[in-house]
Amino acid sequence: MEMLFFDNIDKLGRIVLTTIMIYVFIVLITKISGKRSTSQLNNFDWVVTVMIGSLGASTILLKDIPFVEGASSILVLYMLQFLVTKYASISTPFSSFILSEPRIVFYQGQFLPDAMRAERLTRQEIECAMRTEGINSFDDVEAIVFESDAKLSVIPKPSPESRSNSDITVPETIKPLM
Repeated sequence: MEMLFFDNIDKLGRIVLTTIMIYVFIVLITKISGKRSTSQLNNFDWVVTVMIGSLGASTILLKDIPFVEGASSILVLYMLQFLVTKYASISTPFSSFILSEPRIVFYQGQFLPDAMRAERLTRQEIECAMRTEGINSFDDVEAIVFESDAKLSVIPKPSPESRSNSDITVPETIKPLM
């Protein structure tokens, strides 16, 4: 009970100094690694981000982990993330393995219950995505896609002026998903 609020000044000083060093290190590495590190996260990016946070916290709080060891492990994770995402950008099979495929969950006025169940989505979540886009009627939606980064993309129906009555086509962004 005696160490509940304070242990000793040396330990506190080490934690403060390590916190500053790890913070600066993570900010610099994130800046160098680019937008991918802070973009909308897919499952793979999320796992790496959680691991980096855990390593940072461990380096700050555990006296058995020196700064260089903690920083090295964080650097290795950033390098692995870079290599995996670089390879995924040139290899379609690897990309398909590492990333989730987008899935249509609403199409031409119909909720797709099997797709919604597989993605564990509710009707309320889909309706929320519509409201966020300022769409209030199902009749105004061509499709809603559950993306790889777990965002819902609402694809509005083309306006009557933009297509003739006899030319009913599937939007190009939806074709690969069908």
